[in-house]
Amino acid sequence: MSDSLFSTLTKLKGNPRACVYTEPLWGLSMNLCMPYISVYMLALGLRDAQIGFIVTVTTISQIVFSFLSGPITDKMGRRKATAVFDIIAWCIPSLIWWRAENFWFFLIAAVLNGSMAVTANSWTCLLIEDAEKKQTTNIFSITMACGQFSAFFAPISSVLISRLTLVPAIRILYINAFILMTIKLIILYLASKETEIGRMRLLETRNKNIFQLAGGYGGIMKMILHSRGMVFSILIAALAGIVGMINSTFWQIIVNKKLLVPESILPLFMVLRSVLAIIFLFFVIPRLTKGVLKIPLLLGFATFFIGQSLLIMTPVDGILKYPLLCLSLVFDGFGLGIIGMLCEALIALHVKPEERARIMAIRFMLIMAATAPFGWFAGFLSEISRDLPFILNLVILTVCVLITVLYYRGNREEGAEQAAD
Repeated sequence: MSDSLFSTLTKLKGNPRACVYTEPLWGLSMNLCMPYISVYMLALGLRDAQIGFIVTVTTISQIVFSFLSGPITDKMGRRKATAVFDIIAWCIPSLIWWRAENFWFFLIAAVLNGSMAVTANSWTCLLIEDAEKKQTTNIFSITMACGQFSAFFAPISSVLISRLTLVPAIRILYINAFILMTIKLIILYLASKETEIGRMRLLETRNKNIFQLAGGYGGIMKMILHSRGMVFSILIAALAGIVGMINSTFWQIIVNKKLLVPESILPLFMVLRSVLAIIFLFFVIPRLTKGVLKIPLLLGFATFFIGQSLLIMTPVDGILKYPLLCLSLVFDGFGLGIIGMLCEALIALHVKPEERARIMAIRFMLIMAATAPFGWFAGFLSEISRDLPFILNLVILTVCVLITVLYYRGNREEGAEQAAD
């Protein structure tokens, strides 16, 4: 049990424990309503292209905040930055989504929600900087699983939608999100402390403003470009981010609008996906992520490819519709679980600890810059055919496989991954 996720979970201390133990509150707040935001927007009169445009605006906002996230995290500290920008990125937008009436509400919320790029940086630093390196992969698996535990409460969404219809039900879920996210950030702030590297960076940046700190990104870019491992991890994370964004945004639309699955049943599919992800993260993926991560990555891309293909091939009518949907979620659950965990673990394993915040800022910025055009583009494709966004995903996953094979064929940094196990 020494290497199991259960063992890691019980032995966590300090900041890793505070971050991991409060993470289920994120799942119980945002994860209950975010899977339905696309059909929520459709119900309020938005078109597919407008939904894609809002996704792109969110991504552009993330690019801006990603650029500033390293200096902000170093200047404010990991703990304070996480608390402040959780409010800006999640609590305030939750209230806007609750009262949303038209396109402009979602546009304003998208701009604010983009500041999640700061907390993605600061929270990751808070989670990992005081942890043992050998625990990195397990810790990321556990945090992903904690976010998925909201699945067990997803039937609440189904009941609310069936009794109140979609829009009133989602409004209630956004109020719930505001309350629980507020509780989460308060508990995390009180239960955590600034990391050792964070305290060092606070002293080093005391007499510098945020823009002076951002001026040092040129050296950080050179550091990244001189590491094949960091270049590979950022490239793979960017492509996986595009695939995940398209899938999360347009999955509900193709299932509800093309396959005619009732809105009240959609939460049940989310239950299945999350339960599968938890099972894979705890019992399957740890057995596959020993040593070099080539095979797990390829396996993740392949299974996700199969899941997306099955979704496209699912018929509108007939007895095969629901079995094929469930089977596609089995492959999606495994693929998303292993790809998401490995993308985070890869960069954490290759990054230099003393420059973690700024390297992570560049990483998030590059990922968001690559992702930005695909929200609008996928929305445009969806208006032509609900299948086209997922066909685009198949192409991107194929590219991921090719890049992974080429990287590991001449990789000299495999020891970094093996040493972390």
